[in-house]
Amino acid sequence: MASKVPKVKFSNGYDCPILGIGTWKSKAGEVTQAVKDAIDIGYRHIDCAFVYGNEKEVGEAITAKINEGVVKREDLFITSKLWNTFHKPELVRGALQQSLDNLNIKYLDLYLIHWPQAYKEGGALFPADADGKIQFSDVDYVDTWRAMEPLVEAGLVRSIGLSNFNSKQIERVLAVAKVKPVVNQIECHPYLNQSRLIAFCSERGIKVTAYSPLGSPDRPWAKPGDVQLMEDPKIKAIADKLGKTVAQVLIRYQIDRGNIVIPKSVNKGRIASNFDVLDFQLSPQDLQLIDSFNCNGRFVPMTASLGHKYHPFENDEF
Repeated sequence: MASKVPKVKFSNGYDCPILGIGTWKSKAGEVTQAVKDAIDIGYRHIDCAFVYGNEKEVGEAITAKINEGVVKREDLFITSKLWNTFHKPELVRGALQQSLDNLNIKYLDLYLIHWPQAYKEGGALFPADADGKIQFSDVDYVDTWRAMEPLVEAGLVRSIGLSNFNSKQIERVLAVAKVKPVVNQIECHPYLNQSRLIAFCSERGIKVTAYSPLGSPDRPWAKPGDVQLMEDPKIKAIADKLGKTVAQVLIRYQIDRGNIVIPKSVNKGRIASNFDVLDFQLSPQDLQLIDSFNCNGRFVPMTASLGHKYHPFENDEF
């Protein structure tokens, strides 16, 4: 099963399965089984992050499947991310080691700076003042990047990259990088199709990983009556025409654009259904139609750090 997942080649020569399973918002009590199910179904790419608070449980699933002989470590592609409170260069390696220990592995295939903006170090992951406002740190992500590079040489990570960086921020990293970022992981779906940023990254040899490809219907800050991408009648019409689910069309939309995609689910049936996207393609007409739904509709605006000088979504940057 797994071998039929197409792979994307990074600028450094490493391969990454184009389809992976996301673990953001997967609860500790559910994520171990979800990742076990995903590996059994054929997923070989697992997207994690320290701040998700569930790396230990993900690690238990990986360890179990390796011990059962279902997979070897080298069959898996495992990503994690450096959280905002660890941007100080001297904290980077320790933060990575914590993720490796949590996941019970010796190296990561990909390590990303989760966001360009840093938070106050040494306390909570979301350090807040008495009014509940996030406390910022002024560490420059360029200095954080320089601290990421030695992790590759040390053999602790194979590739390094970015997440939620806009084009100007990527340019600043590229200007100093001795080791180039291979990926920018960004929110991407028909309401936020990111075509300008994808083209920008592509011109610079950087692949895009699409998170929240289904519009993040379980995002904790969603309010009743908020737009639900999965209920869009225009996308449903395309799915009905193809005999596919809306989720399958949304996942295939990314694959057909050449983007790595990491839909998240803890439901075994949906994990299997989300994997069942390799036997069809969207026509150029369908892709063009879906592209036309773009309205810069961002489901993950990161409002907690608005006002930070490195917030990526202010000032209409792309």
